[in-house]
Amino acid sequence: MPIAVDIDVMLARRKMSVGELAERVGITPANLAVLKNGRAKAVRFTTLAALCEVLECQPGDLLRWETDHTAAPDDTTAGARP
Repeated sequence: MPIAVDIDVMLARRKMSVGELAERVGITPANLAVLKNGRAKAVRFTTLAALCEVLECQPGDLLRWETDHTAAPDDTTAGARP
């Protein structure tokens, strides 16, 4: 999936455990693990907001887009502009 989740990074920076974060956010540790490990299909904005509030960060500190490295670039359009 091209969306990477960096909750582990913020947990390390804040010296906080997964259990503590789950409790403070109000979700189960199992659901937090699904999100943290990148297996979630969606995240509610209320959950994202709670994560940001507890971790004192921005959504972009927790989520980032990665390109799909499996797709080959189309050489015929490389550098072309509309």
